[in-house]
Formats: sequence, C-alpha cells, structure tokens
Amino acid sequence: MALLSRSLVANLSAGNVERETLTRVHGSEYPIDIVLVPGWISNVEVFWEEPVVARFLQELASFARLILFDKRGTGLSDRLVEVATLEQRMDDVRAVMDAVGSKCAALMGYSEDGPLCALFSATYPERTSALIMINSYARITRTKDYPWGPTEGELIAFLDKVASDWGGPLDIDQRIPTMANDSRFAHWWARFLRQGATPKALLSLAHANMQIDIRHVLPSVRVPALILHADADRIIEAGHGRYLAGAVCGAKLVIYPARDHVPFADGAQHVIRHVREFLTGAYRPAPVDSTLCTILFTDIVGSTRQLVERGDRAWADLLAAHNNAVRSELALYRGREVNNTGDGFVAIFDGPARSIRCAQAIRDALRPIGVNVRMGLHSGECEIQDGAVSGLAVHIAARVSAAA
Repeated sequence: MALLSRSLVANLSAGNVERETLTRVHGSEYPIDIVLVPGWISNVEVFWEEPVVARFLQELASFARLILFDKRGTGLSDRLVEVATLEQRMDDVRAVMDAVGSKCAALMGYSEDGPLCALFSATYPERTSALIMINSYARITRTKDYPWGPTEGELIAFLDKVASDWGGPLDIDQRIPTMANDSRFAHWWARFLRQGATPKALLSLAHANMQIDIRHVLPSVRVPALILHADADRIIEAGHGRYLAGAVCGAKLVIYPARDHVPFADGAQHVIRHVREFLTGAYRPAPVDSTLCTILFTDIVGSTRQLVERGDRAWADLLAAHNNAVRSELALYRGREVNNTGDGFVAIFDGPARSIRCAQAIRDALRPIGVNVRMGLHSGECEIQDGAVSGLAVHIAARVSAAA
C-alpha cells in the first residue's frame, strides 16, 4: 500500500507530532519515502480541495510514500508568535519523519524550503536518500557576488504590497500566471493563503526568509541531488537553480519549460517525470488511459466578426467574461476542461446527462453578456494522455459542434 498522508498535523510547539491519516491510495508497496516540504505557507487540508494540486500529489504517491505536513505557524500546525529558524524547522522535519516511521527519505522542497532540505541533507545524510530542490535558491536577495533575485528594498516593497492586498489571490499573476485568469482557481488560491497563515505570520516568515543564505552549506551536501527549475519562473529566476547545481557536488540540473513558480501547475508533468526517474531509475512515459466519456465542444458564433466590430480591447474583455462563465458552469456540473481554443472550450464529462445540462447552463449564462455559442456533444471512448483527449469520439463531437 502506498500511503499518502492527507492530513499530518504537527503540534510542533509542544514538541510532538499528532498523525491523522485521512486518505489511503492503494497499490504496490514502495520502498521510497518522499518528505514534501512546501514553500512559503501551506495547508494540507486545503491542498486537496484543488484538483490541480491533488493530481500532482497523487502522481507523487504513485511511486513513493508521500509525507506532507504544515510547518509550524502555518496551515494546521500551531500558530506561533516567533518564526522558527532553519535549524528548528529541520528538527521539525525529523520529528515528522519519526512520527510516521520514516528512517530515510528523499527531501523535496520547493521555493523557500529548498534551503531547509539542503541543510537537512548536509546535517543528516544518514536519513536523506536524496535531495530535490524545485524553483529554489541559496539566498533570496541579490548581492555583488550573487547576481540573482530582487534587492532587499524591492523585496520589502513587495512585502508591503502583501500586507495591503491580503485576503485576495495574492501575486497569482506572477506566482502562477497560467492560472491567473481562471476565477475558480483564483478563489481557491486566495482561500489557501488565508488558511495557510495570518497576515502577521506571513510577513514574519517572509522577513525571516530574507536572512537565509546557505551558500556555505551546499558544498557539504553529499547525497544525490536533483535541481529542477522552470525556465520562465517570474519569482525565482533560473539563475538560482544553475547556481545550486554548480555548488552541490554531482547535482543533476534540469531546466524545464514552464512559467509557474509552484511545481503543481504549469510544468507539473516535467517535475513528476524527472523526480520519478531520479528516484526510481526508470523513465515511465505518461500512461494512455482509455475511458468512456462525453465530450463537449463550444465555439463563439461570429467571433471574427465581433473582434473586428468591437476592437481588440473590448473583445478581450468579452472573451474573459465568456471564459469565466464557461468555467464556472463546468465546475458546477463536474466537467473537466481539457482545451481552450481561444474562442471556445473542449471539456469532458463522466455522464451525458450532466453534460447536456451544463451546455444549457452555458448558453443561458452567456446570453446576458451578448455572446451566442454553438455546442456539440458526443459520448464515446476516448484516449486520455497528459490531460489531452484524442480518438474518433473527439472528432465526432467537433463535427457536431461545427454543424450546430
């Protein structure tokens, strides 16, 4: 059985860890443990409410036992006044591993907790099978001998913005740009941040992270290391990753194509593939899954004519309203978006009745904003690979839509 800890609540201020396992993923028993140390803040319950994140975690749990927890002061862990040092956070990781009976694990940290995992690897090599750092850094701010990252003044200005904008989908356009226009995801991101930490705790943690500098630690890392970095990360540029790979002896560097800073959105398939290959020694291509589903195609009627009549800006506003309306109805009727064609969507459903009701709801939701859509539906067997659908049923649904 591969055990995926959905809620691992750390009562770290009291010096103990309370374990509560809410979800079990069945399959072969794996000899690999992965301790996933999340970035800035987290909430292990709210993580699972977002399908994009849940899918990422489930993929990790398909080849390893995944141990996920909230750092002290964040998520479901105790709220603290004082921010923990890297050494204290390292002790917390060890306490969590002890609580779940993990003698040795791959330490996997993204963003600010990459340095924590590197320090743990250097300090406890006997308990670290591998080090994986994703979109991370040796230090966050720029210096004369470290030419990456913002200046200290720029970072403080950003933190002032954090304080003033708290409560909404903070920094989503920079941190997760590929999901910034998805209203459903943006609502989840705002809730995730609010449930992850209080504004005061968030700012305290951010100011503490400004002091992190593990450059002197990196040469002491002697475990196998994988450095993954998105090539177009807007938060932590790829130069940070290249520096890490150069400073850790024998580290493998992978710069993968993606724009998002978090590893579970754009580029997630690359992260999963390289982590699996690094830890198991085997490359497994993405599985092709054949399933019976209902495919929905939507298309705005007269989109080219409307673009000419309205102009670029007005058309962009109308298209954004159209996208939000369609995605809201897809979420309500449990449809899964698999493609956005620019002026339409391709979505799949596990039953025809819900897909028909969803199509009717989309039609009704778009009428008030002056948008007419043609839609086609067809039920049949499809192949699903890397989130994309293919097969004869897809072509039939497209032709039905074109004939509408």
